[in-house]
Formats: sequence, C-alpha cells, structure tokens
Amino acid sequence: MSNYIDLRSDTVTKPSEGMRRAMYEAEVGDDVFKEDPTVNKLEGYAAELLGKEAALFVTSGVQGNQLCLNVLTNPGDEVICETDAHIFNYESGSPAVLSGIQIHPVKGNYGVMLPEDVEEAIRPVTAYYMAHSKVIAVENTHNRASGAIIPLENIAALKKLSQKYNLYFHLDGARIWNASVATGIKVNEYASHFDTVSCCLSKGLGAPVGSIIAGSKDFIKSAYRVRKAWGGGMRQAGVIAAAGLYALKNNISRLAEDHEKAKQLANVIAENPNLEIDLKAVQTNIIIFKPLNSSVSEAQQKCRDEGLLLSVGKTDSLRAVTHLDVTFSDIEKSIEIINKVFL
Repeated sequence: MSNYIDLRSDTVTKPSEGMRRAMYEAEVGDDVFKEDPTVNKLEGYAAELLGKEAALFVTSGVQGNQLCLNVLTNPGDEVICETDAHIFNYESGSPAVLSGIQIHPVKGNYGVMLPEDVEEAIRPVTAYYMAHSKVIAVENTHNRASGAIIPLENIAALKKLSQKYNLYFHLDGARIWNASVATGIKVNEYASHFDTVSCCLSKGLGAPVGSIIAGSKDFIKSAYRVRKAWGGGMRQAGVIAAAGLYALKNNISRLAEDHEKAKQLANVIAENPNLEIDLKAVQTNIIIFKPLNSSVSEAQQKCRDEGLLLSVGKTDSLRAVTHLDVTFSDIEKSIEIINKVFL
C-alpha cells in the first residue's frame, strides 16, 4: 500500500526505526513463566501509568476487552454499553461465544450514555427470569462516534451508579491516550473510576501488536489464567512488548498532531456541499462523513483510484483516521483528492 495515502485506520502504522531497534535489542524470557523481563517492564510501566495495581500484556484490543468481561461475569450475566460500542458491534459476538453473556445496548449521544438511561437498563435483582446486570462498559474515545471523548463528569456519574447497584465498571480505552492528550486529563485520572481497563498499543501509539489490561492484582491473576486458556501465552513476547514499551514512552504526546490533521481534513469536508459531517464529533483523530450523491462503496472506490484509502464508518458513511504515518503533506493531498472526487 506504499503508493496510497492510507487513512483506513490508525492500526495500519509501521514500527519506526527507534521502535524496531528496541524490538531487536529486547531482552526476552518465557512470559508464560513470567520470566520475560521486557514484558514485565511493560506491564509494570503500564500499571503505573494507569494507576492500577497490576497490568497484563495481551494480543489485541478484542482479547483485552473480552478477558475483562469474562473475569467480571458469569454465564447468564449482562453487560450494559452504548449502542455503537466496539464490544457490541466489532468483536465477533465474543461475549456470547467466549463467556456466555449478553450485551444490553443503551443509546447515547456522541457515545455518551445518560445515567438515567443506564439506570433504566439495570435489571432488578429479584427478577430471576432475566439476565443479571453485572458490568457497565464505557468506550473512550468512541470509535463510531467519530472519536468523541466521554466527559469525565459523565464517567463519574456512571461510576456512582455502578456503585449504587454493585456493578463492575469497565473502560474500553482503546484510544484513551487520545482522550488524555486532547483534554489534558491524565490517563490515570480516567482509569481511576474503573475497576478494569483495556487500552491499545497498536493504534495511535504505533506498536505493531498488543494491548494492555489493568486492574487489581486479583483481577490480573484471574485474567492471566483465562489468557492462557484462550491461547494467549506468548512465550518470548519481549520482542513485541518492547514495541509497546517504546510506544508508551515516546508516542503519546505526539497524538496531538493526529488531532490537528483530523481537524484540518474535517474542516474541508464540512465545506463540501456533496458531503455531510458533524464537526462537533471530530474531537480526536477519527473523521466520519457521509457522501450525499453516491453510495459509500462507489465513493470509497473513487477515492482509492485517486490514491486515497478510506474505510466504512457506518453503512452510510466513510471513515478517515489520522495517524503517525500520515504527514501534513499527505493531508493536503487527501484534501485535493476529496475535492476532486466529490465535485
């Protein structure tokens, strides 16, 4: 894809020279025996960054979310999340397949669920014929809401609600780094409200693979066992953990550039009469916009023919995601292509 400007996702990044060097030089051991020093360093550093007792290196964001939900629930339980949440739409039915649990979606606004709507969704504990409400899950930033940030005051209100009903509170923080950079709120402040956290290293931070989950020591001990059962024991994983550690130490603050690139592109899209976009939603590095005079597939192919790769945001919308491998010059070129395609 070297001849294209690739805005399909921030997962398409390639390891930088410095990251590759860190991977090459990584000291390794057997992580299943907890003897990989680089994995141990990554987990310790991530736990400190997130303000949690312990952390665990996992293969992907989906595995991270699903490990958290599995440990927090029993078969027949229910997880409440926003209608457009990743765990409901993009994780291959894993809650049901892997843990025997179901999702209860609640419609939000820009990914934000109102506490009163969540409270209405909580099942009565006396209703033996219903699923048991067990977890409230929040996605921050929210992918299908164009990277919108969940406000801290909303998170605090939902935390209070989870405590009132004795529910667990989980953060799908795949892009929590973006939320932190955009707001100035530290990741440990966001994470402090949640029992469990999952966050990606392989999106905007630029690592080739992996995510981190974090929580109490007892939680991580249980998650470690389930990870093994799901085939997640990776042995000499230090070679990829080194990339994650490098990403956490070097690639968080630079996310501000991605946000600036996204705003620049979104503002031009907003000026095009043949496109529709909600600029209020473009708060970080994701842009979702709708072609008005062609189908999504037609628009996607026309952009591809001109050298610009876009993904599908929703069935009626295109998605562009800025990242570290896209330059400001690439954004200028993307603007030219979009203006040409959507005359």
